Amino acid sequence: METVFDAPVDAGLVERSLATSTLGSVWLDERVGPPRPQFPVLTKPVTCDLIVVGGGYTGLWTALHAARRDPDQRIVLIEANRVGWAASGRNGGFVDASLTHGATNGKTRWPNEFDVLEEMGLDNLGGMQAEIAELGLDTDWQRTGTLTVATEPHQVEWLRQAAADGEGEFLDTTEVRGEVASPTYLAGLVDAHTCAIVHPAKLVFELARACQDAGVRIYEHTNAVRLDSGGVGLRMQTGQAVVTARQAVLATNVYPSLLKRNRLHTVPVYDYVLATEALTDDQLGRIGWRGRQGIDDCANQFHYYRLTADNRIVWGGYDAVYHFGRKVRPRYEDRPASYRRLAEHFFLTFPQLDDVRFSHRWAGAIDTNTRFCAHWGLARDGRVAYVNGFTGLGVGASRFAADVCLDLLGGRPTPRTELQMVRERPLPFPPEPLASVGIQATRWSLDRADHAAGRRNAYLRTLDALGLGFDS
Repeated sequence: METVFDAPVDAGLVERSLATSTLGSVWLDERVGPPRPQFPVLTKPVTCDLIVVGGGYTGLWTALHAARRDPDQRIVLIEANRVGWAASGRNGGFVDASLTHGATNGKTRWPNEFDVLEEMGLDNLGGMQAEIAELGLDTDWQRTGTLTVATEPHQVEWLRQAAADGEGEFLDTTEVRGEVASPTYLAGLVDAHTCAIVHPAKLVFELARACQDAGVRIYEHTNAVRLDSGGVGLRMQTGQAVVTARQAVLATNVYPSLLKRNRLHTVPVYDYVLATEALTDDQLGRIGWRGRQGIDDCANQFHYYRLTADNRIVWGGYDAVYHFGRKVRPRYEDRPASYRRLAEHFFLTFPQLDDVRFSHRWAGAIDTNTRFCAHWGLARDGRVAYVNGFTGLGVGASRFAADVCLDLLGGRPTPRTELQMVRERPLPFPPEPLASVGIQATRWSLDRADHAAGRRNAYLRTLDALGLGFDS
């Protein structure tokens, strides 16, 4: 059975649309976005109370909240490359309230505490909005909500059921196309309250500024290579210096953990994204989109897209590519087949925008674990906290994750640390070649389900029964 995205698209149109695109994130391009802050390299030994490893959202929220909890703390944050250069500068900018990568995943795994998790997620989203306003952070924050669309007949009932479960307002074909004009839309689900959109790089740069204002010392191009915990303090060996600290938080996302226990718990899955040139008023008028909601569709291999402040469409998703060996490599980012496929799907969704061209194409590695949302833990006699595994929905959850890490280091139970979600660890992925075989079989099966009216094959049903199933 074919899907709407299997329809043919003029190859010439696709090639022309991509011909002048730049390889690299639109958010990090200083020609169209904010200037990137620069921080020094750590070249001399330092001593601090807290060392944070990782200059993305999780690390920056951790450092900022640690400083706000105790302004007298000496806090150091180190980043192996540039602040925000990885996932925090390459995502779609969807700030979702969900801490569990969606309601279905949360209800399946933690049914007894799902309502609490939903409440905490909404509190976190509201707190993030309030804190951005309080600190005067320029992030292009918009509380737009989300529009989830059905592009296949079987998905319409899914959205109707989600509306009946209180997850939003159901829109029929006429209503959803009145929101955004696409011939592929058969129905929609509007949730006006649980999502904001943001400029990802502005958020990370402004968080870094807020950290500095709070007294955090930030160092770039400072790679943590070893963590020693013998003796009184922790010793973090970097490329050129040693940091001695009382406590540490590891916020290294998809990159290999300094803790051996975590190295099988996440795998890097590559996500691919396009951004158009800024749409003219005429082009934007052809599709409407006056509500400026973030949009996604219902498929297992789903698309996500949103408008930027200058009316570009950022269009990503569908392909999720794992490369044998758990490696993160720059060469994986330029994958022409994925960019062509994304462009084809863009023009199938918005055929009235056939004069639009793409200005940027990029990719990033998502830290994926077997439960598809973050997991936490303590190590080294409770002196080291860590979090990994956001699986692509971490812009909002990273702030919550930072508070959990600080709570764990504090050593006293809090409502966050008492969550079953926080206390449990996911199953690790198997070593290679089994990891690659399993991941590729899952990806193939999810694609087959999209082509079979959502019906999951025996392999997916087995994963579901084992608590390893994925439902986007």
